[in-house]
Amino acid sequence: MTATDRTPADLLRSALAADPGRPLVTFYDDATGERVELSVATFANWVAKTANLLQGDLGAGPGDRVALLLPAHWQTAVWLLACSSVGVVADVAGDAGAADVVVSGPDSLEAARACGGERVALALRPLGGRFPQVPEGFVDYAVEVPGQGDRFVPFSPVDPEDAALIVAGREFTGAEVVERARDAAAGLGLTGPGARILSGLEFDTWEGLRAGLYGALATGGSVVLCRHLGELGEEALAKRIESERVTAVVR
Repeated sequence: MTATDRTPADLLRSALAADPGRPLVTFYDDATGERVELSVATFANWVAKTANLLQGDLGAGPGDRVALLLPAHWQTAVWLLACSSVGVVADVAGDAGAADVVVSGPDSLEAARACGGERVALALRPLGGRFPQVPEGFVDYAVEVPGQGDRFVPFSPVDPEDAALIVAGREFTGAEVVERARDAAAGLGLTGPGARILSGLEFDTWEGLRAGLYGALATGGSVVLCRHLGELGEEALAKRIESERVTAVVR
């Protein structure tokens, strides 16, 4: 993080420049036993590929709206930063019918069909696996993204004062996302580089996004993102907190 970072994509670029090998997102799904750890470099590579898919194959650009019908998941975090990189508005749990592009998990495909534009489906399987059969009317993210470029350059510069995020009906510019993430970091226990927050919150509120992604990104910290955390008992949770060297918990 630097003083000149004005968008979430800026925050990621600064994190990559500072320490590409450190963990950024560690994801658990306690319904399946999945664990995935992404370093800053690996996460940034997924973001670049996804941004290239979004801008190139899907034809999205500044001002377009992308409805993200996805749970709290490491791939959702990738899409949020890809949207910031391109300059499109990430509408979390938004109206697919009002979106230019919709990105859906396996449980929201019917709602996603309301989108008259491009539709992308994520299987959300371990290791980014594909659908056994691609849902009709969608492209499979896991099929399309591997062949995308590892470097991303937007066709148009991203304006930090443009709309960047809609969550729970509230719209934020890129600059507001960064400012609010920085301002809230201390209250979350993210006191600087090395801080590590465990979040069991969904991504459909600002509080969930702040704890599960933006707060750590804005402070040089990292996040342990847990889906279905209710499946985990208190003793197992305490062991995870210890083994993952967690310094703050939000659930």
